[in-house]
Amino acid sequence: MSLATVVKLNAVAAPGIAGDENISNLMARMGSEARAAARVLALAPRAKKDAALLSMADAVERQMPAILAANAQDMEAARAAGTAPALIDRLFLDEKRVAGIVDGIRQVAALPDPVGAVRAEWTRPNGLRFERVATPIGVIGMIYESRPGVTADAGALTLKSGNAVILRGGSESFRTSTTIHAALVEGLVAAGLPAASIAMVPTRDRAAVGEMLTGLGGDVDVIVPRGGKSLIARVQAEARVPVFAHLDANNHIYVHGPCDLDMARTVLMNAKLRRTGVCGAAESLLVDRALAGTHLAPLLTMLLDAGCAVRGDDAASAVDARVTPAVEEDYATEFLDAIIAVKVVDGLAAAMEHIARYGSQHTDAILTDDDAAAERFLREVDSAIVVHNASTQFADGGEFGFGAEIGIATGRMHARGPVGLEQLTTFKYQLRGTGQTRP
Repeated sequence: MSLATVVKLNAVAAPGIAGDENISNLMARMGSEARAAARVLALAPRAKKDAALLSMADAVERQMPAILAANAQDMEAARAAGTAPALIDRLFLDEKRVAGIVDGIRQVAALPDPVGAVRAEWTRPNGLRFERVATPIGVIGMIYESRPGVTADAGALTLKSGNAVILRGGSESFRTSTTIHAALVEGLVAAGLPAASIAMVPTRDRAAVGEMLTGLGGDVDVIVPRGGKSLIARVQAEARVPVFAHLDANNHIYVHGPCDLDMARTVLMNAKLRRTGVCGAAESLLVDRALAGTHLAPLLTMLLDAGCAVRGDDAASAVDARVTPAVEEDYATEFLDAIIAVKVVDGLAAAMEHIARYGSQHTDAILTDDDAAAERFLREVDSAIVVHNASTQFADGGEFGFGAEIGIATGRMHARGPVGLEQLTTFKYQLRGTGQTRP
């Protein structure tokens, strides 16, 4: 099937679907087809999966003009609808970002195949050998908003890990995601793998999300949501299958004495303002009272001069008239904008107590030259990602060397932090004997 044909089919599918019953039938069929594809992928050799990934990357690269044209339409519609700037930034693609998508797919192809890896092995006194071996999860349901690049990230990672995926992109990125998906399918088919290995829900109707959350009669094994708080809350409340997700990303930068001021400036600027709409952006700044006299004013002035709004406690408010007095809610807010909450705290213990109270267990960082304090922070802060002397915006699967990610998980079961290839596998036990029987 050509890319043009897939795009056309996806574009016209939504008007042709009417009523919950038809959507139910559609989703049931997609679930069944994905399950069949998952059985093929689970046994596919690495060479075939990698060939498909490289073919997918080539197809996305070839179709860059079509992808950018579709994105321009989505951007125009989003602006007309008054979409928030942070979401506009997530939606936007240019040649550099599409090239990054292509590179991400190729990086996934270059990674080791996680399927079949022996995670542990041992031999019992009776000579029976045990192996714990990585296996695919099965069918992944991916529900996401705004970011069309997630289409490629999720497709690449699930394919490499031997899973099929059903993608349900956001309405605002429907044209872009559909065009990217069509390129992925072109690559899959060229490599001889089932088109249903990477499926995309061909409708904007939100009823499709509800169908996915039921698990499609057992055909969906796990849901991975990626989007705003309302989407994640709905998924966590309604899903009848396991969920890999985070609700908020209220990330902290704590500046602890002693700390090199130039380093603190550089890291804070990147953590807060590199991209304000990503989940790795810092939302709160905590400053050790022991160095507030030397560090607080320079850090706040830097942020304010860069156009970042500061909502601070009494100490921060006294630094600059541009600081807005903070209310308690500010310390618990994921702004996803050029806004930061600031508080002066009485040392390491107080900083960790603040993070435990207001944080979301996503990504938290300490900036300090005190290695003992840093080690205590790394050990005691219960977040999925804990950082010493680096930006919180490294909370990204690509930066971890995972090639890409399909989300960040803050739960404690199975997947935590960037969800990459390893997190998209489970395991089984293989026992090898020589005729042993149990007494």
